[in-house]
Amino acid sequence: MEPLPKGANFLRCKLLWEIGLHIAGDPATPYDGNRDMCIAVGRGSGADFAPWLRMATGAPHLAHAVAEGSLDLAIVNPSALLTQAVRGVGVFDKPLPLRMVANYPSWDRFAFMVNPRAGIRSLADIRDRRFPLRLSTREDRKHSSRMLIEQVFRLYGFTLADLESWGGSLQLNTGPGDERRMAAMRAGTIDAIFDEGLVRWFEEALAAGFEPIAPEPDVFSALESLGWRKVVIPARRYPHLREDYPCIDFSGWPLYTRASLPDDDVYKICAAIHARQQQIQWEDDNPWAPFEGIRQIGTETESTPMDVALHPGAERWFREHGYRA
Repeated sequence: MEPLPKGANFLRCKLLWEIGLHIAGDPATPYDGNRDMCIAVGRGSGADFAPWLRMATGAPHLAHAVAEGSLDLAIVNPSALLTQAVRGVGVFDKPLPLRMVANYPSWDRFAFMVNPRAGIRSLADIRDRRFPLRLSTREDRKHSSRMLIEQVFRLYGFTLADLESWGGSLQLNTGPGDERRMAAMRAGTIDAIFDEGLVRWFEEALAAGFEPIAPEPDVFSALESLGWRKVVIPARRYPHLREDYPCIDFSGWPLYTRASLPDDDVYKICAAIHARQQQIQWEDDNPWAPFEGIRQIGTETESTPMDVALHPGAERWFREHGYRA
């Protein structure tokens, strides 16, 4: 384990970090509230702070700020949205010159789950019957899961607003395992759950009788052209899953930058991750995708889709340290 820095300036930096982490990490803050952080490393010895490296968490559209240079580094979830930014498709109207620095391992899938009592057998049924679906989803309209739902619905020729106009309703949640969702599922007051974060709700939904449905092949193909991957959840992974389920990959939290950021700066970022890997909190709540070590963040794995090229500075760091050929 790399020792923590010493000196008064480190203590002051650590103090500010802990204040920001506590405030931004307050679980009572709504998704569209003050829950993100922007960290700037630079020189504060003059009348103005001179930033050198600006890093932030936030919504996928921060990719524009990274490409334009008002931010240097950001994280997006899932990997497919960085792919869309680079391709200039989906939620992005033009290609952005972005590169991956590393991919934080996060195994996830997006599932379309329906209660058989609703009589819905496919996503096309919702459109064809103009079904007043009682749908459990996220309350944050800018959440990546809502973006995916809207993209899928548009491929079928309707929107969430159309669904509500047919008499449908949205049961809204902060996170995938929100107790409001779980209570509604148990009470039978929702017809469907369309979401990611499967480790927090999927098995319980299966046990409650909900069944997975998959997009039709042509819709899967259209989604893949946008940057989403088609994957399969093996039935053996969940006791109540009766057969393999084809669904959408929602994995990875890419750390990315613009292509023009100097190689040496990106190299330093990778070195910092390596040095602090024992202080970083890695996801450990998925028994099928445990953290495989620092090699994984620069390698294609089930938890780290790599559809966007590594920045040359990152490529050099991973290669020199034996993590890439």
